Amino acid sequence: MQREEAIDLLKKYNKEEFHIRHACTVEAVMRYFAKENGQDEDFWGIVGLLHDVDFEQYPDEHCQKAPELLKEINASDEMIHAICSHGYGICSNIKPEHEMEKILFAVDELTGLIWAAVKMRPSKSTKDMEVSSLKKKFKDKKFAAGCSRDTIKQGAEQLGWDLDKLFEKTIFAMRSCEDEIESEMKDF
Repeated sequence: MQREEAIDLLKKYNKEEFHIRHACTVEAVMRYFAKENGQDEDFWGIVGLLHDVDFEQYPDEHCQKAPELLKEINASDEMIHAICSHGYGICSNIKPEHEMEKILFAVDELTGLIWAAVKMRPSKSTKDMEVSSLKKKFKDKKFAAGCSRDTIKQGAEQLGWDLDKLFEKTIFAMRSCEDEIESEMKDF
């Protein structure tokens, strides 16, 4: 599957800049982790890009509607499973099994929390963000209340990582793609 095909599907079902930015961020973060793990960056990236393909138009059917939409671009069963597993326990009964699925589960909510924290920083950037400042935001339940701390904790546990490791790796991943995401969002 080509990225252009995935972008077209994403844009067909997502119009809000927030959702497209989140999709592109998770895509880039997944590519970072794929590279770090010697895996297929394109596959991991497209899974990240399309993980919320159904959320904007079908929020009450999130992860339930996705297989139907993904079939429009002949997504493999492996890709559909990976995408639907990120909602395990919330909107899906498909458990993350593979390393890639566990990473997606862990970073989906966390990238949202990091993005919210970045918007509050004078620099508006991850480039000067430290784990300690993210931990403070994580502990404040009122900050970015829609980002599930329990899901982030569960994701770290599934990976066998402590929260500091997950936070640090995800900040580094977001740092690595920040300029690219900003540039790409100008086209949307």
